Amino acid sequence: MKLIKYISLFLIILSTSLASAQVTFEAKLSKNKLGINERLRIDFEMNKDGDNFSPPDFVGFNVVGGPNQAVSTSWMNGQRSYKKTYSYFLSPKQRGSFTIKQATIEIDGDIYKTTPQTVVITGAVDRPNDENNPDEIAANNIHLVAEVSKSNPYLNEAITVVYKLYVAPNTGVRNWREIDNPRFNDFWSQNIDIKGLKVENGTYKGEDYRYVVLRKTVLYPQKTGKLEIEPLSLDITVEVPTNRRDIFGARLMAQASKTVSAGSRTIDVKPLPTEGKPADFTGAVGEYEFNVITSKSELNASESLQARVEVKGKGNLRLFQLPKLTLPSSLEVYEPEHGENVVTNLGGMQGSISDSYTIVPQYKGKYPIPSISFSYFDLKTESYKQISSGEIVINVLEGPTNTTASDNNIANVNHGKQPVVVSDQQFAFIKTDANLQAVNTSSFFNTTGFWTSLLLPLLAIPLAIIVRKKKQVRDADVFGNRIRKADKLARRYLSEAKKALGNKEAFYIALEKALHNYLKAKLHIETSEMSKDNIESLLIERQVDKEVVLEFTEILENCELARYSPITNVKMQQDYDQAAKTISEIDKQSK
Repeated sequence: MKLIKYISLFLIILSTSLASAQVTFEAKLSKNKLGINERLRIDFEMNKDGDNFSPPDFVGFNVVGGPNQAVSTSWMNGQRSYKKTYSYFLSPKQRGSFTIKQATIEIDGDIYKTTPQTVVITGAVDRPNDENNPDEIAANNIHLVAEVSKSNPYLNEAITVVYKLYVAPNTGVRNWREIDNPRFNDFWSQNIDIKGLKVENGTYKGEDYRYVVLRKTVLYPQKTGKLEIEPLSLDITVEVPTNRRDIFGARLMAQASKTVSAGSRTIDVKPLPTEGKPADFTGAVGEYEFNVITSKSELNASESLQARVEVKGKGNLRLFQLPKLTLPSSLEVYEPEHGENVVTNLGGMQGSISDSYTIVPQYKGKYPIPSISFSYFDLKTESYKQISSGEIVINVLEGPTNTTASDNNIANVNHGKQPVVVSDQQFAFIKTDANLQAVNTSSFFNTTGFWTSLLLPLLAIPLAIIVRKKKQVRDADVFGNRIRKADKLARRYLSEAKKALGNKEAFYIALEKALHNYLKAKLHIETSEMSKDNIESLLIERQVDKEVVLEFTEILENCELARYSPITNVKMQQDYDQAAKTISEIDKQSK
């Protein structure tokens, strides 16, 4: 009986010692259900020190604090207990049910893992303010707001987004950094430069605040329907007052790290009405004046004049095409030179754009420049308006007479008939006595000039045959001709961007416009149809390699981002070369 008693006591002591030697590693949550405006604490506890601690990926949460490490050792009834804890403070990103996966640690050469924990995130909950908690104070005293001028604009109507940071009077901001920049997909965008941040007084939700304007952006929607403006997010170091005071009675300040976001905004873009849309409408939206101006109305043949087609006013000046001049065939006309004098402020684009034509008349006469029209959508009246330039007549005073001129290209053709007066002296100026003399043939016959003029046409025949064969070979080289044509096309579209190399903003605006114009000519689409997905699908349908398509869309995206980033001249040259190469490749491959 005593033996059984001793065996039982030994087993109890043995099991107790084994239990005390067992390694534990577990995750403990402060709560399993919380509101989206609350914080979650998770502790990873172990009863024995280990190495290579690896936390899980906190999917669905932002880590706002930690890891904080704590170690405690105690003795009770002669037994030593040890606890080591890694603590994290988490902020939920959105509602839903999330699983915090396993953490791992190595203890005595073995790997231990925690059990996955499930957390349910609900909507915001009411919670009492903790006056001593800097995070609570910062959450209530600092706000980032995106103010949108209009939430229901027309296609290509300017709207503005102004980002303001509101700070309560008793709160300070030490510094901030942008952690998530908005990308304005489906918008033409331009940032407005802010020269120095100015602190102003204002109100937020009826309370007095100080605020600073961080960013101003002008947007022109390029698609209809519901478009999303992505949020701007900042990581801010905030200084907030506490209830503690120093020895002089001044209130002590505490620092807290706060992530604020302006939140995404949805813009519902209305299409332009189809009723009453003129046939020559090319997408101009705003308030405009239209003129066709010539530098002179009278000149001599072989002299030049300038004809300028100009639109000025307020609206999407850089996003539509000017009407083309139609001129008589007897006037030699050169490719127009495009000019822009446009500034962008919170009201949108203002200024003028123009195409200047150089015209050189070849013959004497009067030449009409027919009236051309320009149409735009007026936002004030919400209707289309059409302006005509009126006919301009160019009077060429001196020069040769065009004997093949027709009523189509010369304006002063006489439509009335004049009587013919017959006179016996009308041919008196013709000399009837020729007084001819014999030519001295010995002065030219058998000379070098005689044999050269005789043999040169014969020698030119094989040369012409060689040139013709080379031209036939060149014409037969379909692939080579496509390469040459593509390279020429790329240079033509990118000529304006090349002129602006060195001026970052002007270069990338010109480059973006060149790429848009190329797509319009190549794919026969309008600016409103230039979404990334549409461009990719149309180019792939034309059998363009996917890598080339991705390069093209990447250049388009870079044009927007590069205008607001530090860019060197070397980078601009690289972007120009890449754009030229990509346009050339698309033109070679497309069917």
